[in-house]
Amino acid sequence: MKLKPRSLTLSIIIMILFVLCLVIGWLWWDTKNLKNTAPEKALEKVNSVKTAKNKYDVIVVGTDPEGVVAAVSAARNGLKVLLVDGRNREILGGLMTLGWLNTLDLNYSPEQSMVPGKLNFLNKGIFQEWYDKIEGTSFDTRTAANAFYELVRNEPNIDLLLKVKEIKPLIKNTAKGIEVAGVHILTNENSNQTIASASVIDATQDADIAAATGAPFTWGREDIGDPKSQMAVTLVFKLSGITQEVWDSFGKHKNTGIDKMSVWGFPEMKEYPSTNKERVRMRGLNIGRQNDNTILINAMQIFGVNPLDPQSVQEGIDIGKKEAPHVVEYMKKNFPEFKDVTLADTAPELYVRETRHLKGEYRLTMSDLMENRDHWDAIAYGSYEVDIQSINHTDPGAVMMKPKQYGVPFRSLVPQQVDGILVVGRSASFDSLPHGSARVIPLGMATAQAAGAAAKITLEKNITFRELSQSKTDIENLRNRLISQGMELQMSKFETPSYIKHKAFSGLKAAIRMFVTIGGYDNKSWELDSKSNAQRFVYNMSNVRKVHPSVFKGDPSASIKDMTSPNSQKLSLSQAAFTIGTAIGLNITRERALSELQTHSWIKEETLKQIEDTDSLSNGEAFLLINDVIKYYVGVNYD
Repeated sequence: MKLKPRSLTLSIIIMILFVLCLVIGWLWWDTKNLKNTAPEKALEKVNSVKTAKNKYDVIVVGTDPEGVVAAVSAARNGLKVLLVDGRNREILGGLMTLGWLNTLDLNYSPEQSMVPGKLNFLNKGIFQEWYDKIEGTSFDTRTAANAFYELVRNEPNIDLLLKVKEIKPLIKNTAKGIEVAGVHILTNENSNQTIASASVIDATQDADIAAATGAPFTWGREDIGDPKSQMAVTLVFKLSGITQEVWDSFGKHKNTGIDKMSVWGFPEMKEYPSTNKERVRMRGLNIGRQNDNTILINAMQIFGVNPLDPQSVQEGIDIGKKEAPHVVEYMKKNFPEFKDVTLADTAPELYVRETRHLKGEYRLTMSDLMENRDHWDAIAYGSYEVDIQSINHTDPGAVMMKPKQYGVPFRSLVPQQVDGILVVGRSASFDSLPHGSARVIPLGMATAQAAGAAAKITLEKNITFRELSQSKTDIENLRNRLISQGMELQMSKFETPSYIKHKAFSGLKAAIRMFVTIGGYDNKSWELDSKSNAQRFVYNMSNVRKVHPSVFKGDPSASIKDMTSPNSQKLSLSQAAFTIGTAIGLNITRERALSELQTHSWIKEETLKQIEDTDSLSNGEAFLLINDVIKYYVGVNYD
């Protein structure tokens, strides 16, 4: 019997819906399935050229993920590329494959897929291409290394040169200023070679090449008044004996999450009694699965290491190796999930989070992240939480806030004072606090893809990177080229966060940029409407004083010396003004403090009108006062 057209259409629709239900059902099951079926693979031998040519279109220094992507991007744009590494490495991937950081800090898009298990990342491009070759949110380091090598090996325009003993920038003085014109290298055979190039991309973890040119940087937390501090380094360690039963048990532990490749949790590990208290401690576990029944654990924080000093780095590795057996023994005794595991090894390289921060043509700020700002020259987007790791054994670290999405300007890759070179990855031009988000590798890989395409445009148009960064027409060309090459460069749609609408938002921006407050994962921990107190405001002004020591010469704690319990005393307007005045170093009384600040126009009348109860200020109102003083006394506008 022949079906009528309407019946045929209905049958097709039913069949499509049936197939769709099967697909969605399978995807849902796959997200609940914790079995890793990826096969164990051998590590491919990486072939390095014996000698480099004397000239290339672009030289990329560093074989971390950012360096691989920069080289591949430049090659796909038709450039002749030298990818060179000055560390004693035999494989590609650096921090991921030799530092064993095998769990990804991912930049999720605010617009996620409705399909279960399908993750939607920002930027995409070459990062997405590489991600599709690995196992998932965590990966086997051999899979990752082979995937990086495949990307490089497939580009005939790339010469790969490993194990160079020394790399220095070739600098020339031009009418436009100092420019990088290539590199000098000392090969593994102790021969010197000068290699010319139209441009250089610095993809070393610490921006070593750009620093050697004299490009300006800040160090660690220098920009917030703490130049001697930087985030802890980590030595990742490996455990064997991870059967499927053991893996499944991790997900049943309290306050612990799991998928088939990653585990995050075991917060009780922060109670681990270190054998070297001031130098090493544990935090909650980040666990990444391998394909050989082993796992890699990123959780050991090591303090007091100078990542630019090889002896200090080796000392950090030695400290971690010595502590690892004690850590594993503690895990075996205190967590039944680990009773049958064995310490297998520690990573060949340290995981270093922070060293130099470039001073570029634009410096990414916390205001950019707080406001989820786009930029006219955005060449990458971030969304990872602002994760500030501990700086010493007494510092708990902090999650400053969680942005929805923010743009990273091309100008943040361009150093001040020096041209012909771009800095990609964690040492690009980011303030130390937003660096807590922007330092993640997927974002660094996106900046690297942009750098490779930018090298092509500057060569085509015979312009410098700085000139490119100043031209809206040329930047539009760069962005369009990146989009045509697989990147997504646009802001997603999302609701404006409630904190932006708050009356104290301008004050909050100033407070968070000076590390006065934190928002946590939910952007609520700054408690704008909760009442402050006299002690808390002293802590606030102490942080402000640390950031601006030259203009706050007094001691804010002097304002509460006559109080028996300042942490239970409401913060009145007069007390807040008195604390500000003592921090400045004024010789004033509590009763005269406010009028003194108003006389100098350091606190504005319109700000005072926003205070609902002058006898009991909220945290947000306190931040508004701080913002006024910073803007009108110090002369710094944190908007």
